Amino acid sequence: MRDTPLSNCERDFIRKAITENLRLDGRVPYDYRKIRVTFGIDRGSCQVELGQTRVFAQVSCEVTVPKPTRPSDGILFLNVELSPMACPSFEQGRLSEFGVEMSRLLERCIKESRCLDTESLCIVAGEKVWTIRLDLHALNHDGNLLDCASIAAVSALAHFRRPDVTVAGDEVKIHPLEERDPVPLSVHHMPICVSFAFFDQGKYLLVDPTDKEEKVMDGKMVIGMNKHREICTLQITGEILLLKDQVLRCSNIAVVKVTEITELIHKALEHDRQVRASGGKFGFAESFMPEKLTVNHMETEDVDPGEAQARILQELQESDDTDEEQSHITHYISCFVVVKAPGVGTLGEGGRSTWEVDEETQAELKTEQTATKKSSQQPEGRAETILVDSGDSEEEVTVVMEQIDLEKVGKLASRNGTATLKPGKSSTKAAKKKKKKKKPPVV
Repeated sequence: MRDTPLSNCERDFIRKAITENLRLDGRVPYDYRKIRVTFGIDRGSCQVELGQTRVFAQVSCEVTVPKPTRPSDGILFLNVELSPMACPSFEQGRLSEFGVEMSRLLERCIKESRCLDTESLCIVAGEKVWTIRLDLHALNHDGNLLDCASIAAVSALAHFRRPDVTVAGDEVKIHPLEERDPVPLSVHHMPICVSFAFFDQGKYLLVDPTDKEEKVMDGKMVIGMNKHREICTLQITGEILLLKDQVLRCSNIAVVKVTEITELIHKALEHDRQVRASGGKFGFAESFMPEKLTVNHMETEDVDPGEAQARILQELQESDDTDEEQSHITHYISCFVVVKAPGVGTLGEGGRSTWEVDEETQAELKTEQTATKKSSQQPEGRAETILVDSGDSEEEVTVVMEQIDLEKVGKLASRNGTATLKPGKSSTKAAKKKKKKKKPPVV
C-alpha cells in the first residue's frame, strides 16, 4: 500500500505559498511545531510529540558478552520499528528504504558520536558487559519523523536507570531495585537531528517540514548537532546543489533549534524527577490531556421571591400583551415562586395545558367522567356475562344481579341453546348490549 499522492493543484498551491513565506499550518519558515516530551512509569520509557508526529522510545538492558574487538566496552543497540499504524506506506516486519535510511542516520548521530559512555557499561572486562537496547516505534507519521525519533532516543537514554552491580572476585551480583537505587547512564552530550527542506533548487528553505511539504520538496538536508556546536552527522538527499553560504545558514539555524530542544528535554527530566521524589502521580496516563466538553458557566445570585415577583409584574405591565394574557401569567407567577437553594429559584410548577383538544375528545372525556360518577353512586353487586350461543349467532349480555338465579339461567339455556357464565366488571343493573343485536334464532 502506498501513500495517497498529492494532486497537481495541491502541489502548486503549497509551492506558491512557500514562495510567499506562508505555510499550511501558519508557521514561519524557521519555526518548529509544538514539541511535547512525556515519560512513562518505567525508567527509559518516553514519548515525544512533534505536532501530529509521535514516536515512542523504550530503553532496556541485559548482561551479555562483549565484542572481541572491544572487550571493555558495553554495547548500544538501536532498533527502529515503522508499522502501518503510523503510515500506510510502512510494511509490517520489514523496513523500507526510508526506514533503513532513518536507522542509519540515528546510529551515526547517537551511536557513532559517542554520546553514551560505553566504557561505564563494563562489568568484567572480556566477560560481562551491559547491552543497552533502544527501541523506537513510530506511532504516527505527519512529517519530520527523523527529528522526532532523535529527540525521543536522547530523552529515553537520559531517563533510563540500570541496576547496580557489585563484583567480588569472580562473583557478580546484580542488585534489585528494591535493594539499591538504580544507576543512570553516562550521557556525555545530546545530539539532535534538525531537518531542512529545500524548494525551487534551494532558493527557499523550511525547517521541520510536514508530510505534504516533504512530498513536494526538491531536496532535504539533515544536520545532527549538540548544543556545543559539534556536528555529529550531516546528510544531503535529493536533486539539489547547495552553496557554502546555504550550508552555513542551516548550521546556524540548527544551533539555535538544538539549544532550545535540549533545554526542553532537561526541563522535562527535572519535572519528572521532582514528581517522583514528591510521591506524586506520573506516567502517560497522568500526562494525557483528553478533550473536555464544557458548558457556559452562569453566575448565580440570591433571588428574593418578592423582588422577582415585583420585577416580573412590572415587565408585564410594560409589555404589549393583552389584558387576558397578563392576568393569566400574573396568576401563576404570584402563586408559584419557589426558591430551591441559595442562588437557585424556579417560577411556577406547571400550569394548564396549552395544547388544543378537539371536540370529539372532549365529548369522550365527559362521557367517561359521567359513567364513573354513576357507577360510584350505585350499590355494589356482582356482574355476570351471559353468552347465548345458538349455533348461527352469538349474543353477549352483561347483567348485574344481587343473587344469581341458576334456575332462570338454566331455563334460558334450554330455550335458546347453550348459556355460559363468566364474571365481568361492575356496571349498572340494566343490561348493556356490547354487540349489535342480531335476529333471534329460529328453534
